Amino acid sequence: MMLKYLLYFLVISLLCYFFFCKNSKKALPESAKQDSIYNFVVQDIDGKDVKLEQYQGKVLLIVNVASKCGFTPQYAGLQKLYEKYQGDGLVILGFPANNFLRQEPGTNDEIKQFCSLNYNITFPMFAKISVKGDDQAPLYAFLTHPETNPEFSGGISWNFNKFLISKKGKIINRFGSRDEPESEKVVQAIEAALKE
Repeated sequence: MMLKYLLYFLVISLLCYFFFCKNSKKALPESAKQDSIYNFVVQDIDGKDVKLEQYQGKVLLIVNVASKCGFTPQYAGLQKLYEKYQGDGLVILGFPANNFLRQEPGTNDEIKQFCSLNYNITFPMFAKISVKGDDQAPLYAFLTHPETNPEFSGGISWNFNKFLISKKGKIINRFGSRDEPESEKVVQAIEAALKE
């Protein structure tokens, strides 16, 4: 009986190490060692390079999105936020990712068509990337690593995690998947950032 409990303890300890300790000690890749989010170049959903420096002076909401997720209806709320605050300087950046239960299996063209037909998305959408793991995109390594984001670091938990970036390019808030785009706390944070 004691051996059984010892084995359970060992298995749980190994799992905890793998998911928490090992990941938290992962070194920041050279490609993510930037002093500003504006130093990154990403591809838009049509495959064209986009320098994030073009968004200097704007408030950014960076979101990892997916088309076949329980949170996919948040596209509608993101689009409403964009329409309401775009004139005040808000830009929403959508990054499709297939990291969670293969909930974004489509090609960039399929994702673009899905977003247009189902949610009339007009905010900038980018090429599909990986937001965690060994093939994590440099931008997401920058957003999640404690070396570059000490206050709001930590792995992406699921689709529709949200990072709020100030007009000066500083990561000023982070919201989980369950935080609806039009929720009071998200809206208040955006409005405060727009007033700065």
